[in-house]
Amino acid sequence: MKITIVGTGYVGLVSAACFAELGHEVIGVDIDEAKVKKLKAGQSPIYEPGLEELLVRNLESGRLSFTTQLAEALPQCQVLFCAVATPPNEDHTADLRAVFSVCDAVAELIDHDLIFVNKSTVPVGTGHECEKRIASIVAKRKKKFHLPVISNPEFLREGSAVGDTLRPDRIIVGINGDEKARELMEELYQPLVRTERPLVFMSRESAEIVKYASNAFLATKISFINMLSELCEAGGGNIRDIAKGIGLDERIGPRFLHAGIGYGGSCFPKDVKALLAIGRKLDLPLPIIQATQDVNTHQRERFFQKLLNAIPENASIGIWGLSFKPNTDDMREAPSLDLIPMLLKMNHIVRAFDPVAMENAAKVLPKEVVYVSSPLEAAKDADAVILLTEWDVFRGVDLKELKAAMRGRALFDGRNVYDSDEIREAGFTYQGIGVK
Repeated sequence: MKITIVGTGYVGLVSAACFAELGHEVIGVDIDEAKVKKLKAGQSPIYEPGLEELLVRNLESGRLSFTTQLAEALPQCQVLFCAVATPPNEDHTADLRAVFSVCDAVAELIDHDLIFVNKSTVPVGTGHECEKRIASIVAKRKKKFHLPVISNPEFLREGSAVGDTLRPDRIIVGINGDEKARELMEELYQPLVRTERPLVFMSRESAEIVKYASNAFLATKISFINMLSELCEAGGGNIRDIAKGIGLDERIGPRFLHAGIGYGGSCFPKDVKALLAIGRKLDLPLPIIQATQDVNTHQRERFFQKLLNAIPENASIGIWGLSFKPNTDDMREAPSLDLIPMLLKMNHIVRAFDPVAMENAAKVLPKEVVYVSSPLEAAKDADAVILLTEWDVFRGVDLKELKAAMRGRALFDGRNVYDSDEIREAGFTYQGIGVK
């Protein structure tokens, strides 16, 4: 099958590489000339485990190519995926200008029937608006091409995006009554479908809501356990035990019940706020979603305030982890973006280490941050070490070497990576989340 994917961010690039791996002929389109040049050379502009290997292999096979010109990618294309960014506006509604720009460009250039697939995260009703725009432009050209618009939201996680694409929990396709589009999507996704990984068809509007609903629900689980972590600190419980106790219930499950300093990244914060904005537009309050956002903000603020109150004046601070989660170099909504400027404003010295995100971090953090090459180097002469991202490299740090490297003894564990008793027995002052 001949596939065009417009937009080569996380979703578009991973999708392009994975569809090519499945044997399809894929062309990725992006307006960023520098990015396309890197992609043609087999260099991934993002850090994602396994992605660059797929990229190189499928470029060499000829199944995958990239261009800045949409017109070059349209001839004989059967399915076009729109995977452009929908960043938040000031009022947190989704900015759909890029999506509509792709719709308009396709409608102006296309010379045959085509299935237009929205893979971008878009609010309910966007597919209907896209279909109207496309039909209007095609009609003005006095053409009669059939270009149904369907919704096919992605559910990949940064850090495991390749695996999530090739082994998805489910594939959601929203189609409003177009049998040909349904048959083509069934053919496209058949290699990935299993009994436990179904291809689910529904209305386009339902599919558009599913993506926001999924992210908001997962964010709610995180905020729920974080809310209870504060109760544990006040009442003497251990949030790890509580998470285990409720997570063993099959109706609840253990995932997304790890207390910490709250969610970040490109999806949860944006989609929770966008869902609230959709509710406001429809004059429909969403109190549980609002509480999810409020608890997340509070959780980060209270942890930061605790450590700011505990560290001495003009301290040297070692920061472990800069990206919003492990196995990615994504800095969007990362806790480090909030905490490090606070520390610098209070005249503390910040030495930071992250396995892959330091280059991106340097673009968005104050220039006073000192970047180092290892966890122990970040901890050298430090009054306190603060773990913000649960990279595996931090789990195996030798506590004797850490103690010898540090000047102080304070260890703030923002992800509950360590056993508090073990850390204290090693001579450290430990502060986790919801644990004594």
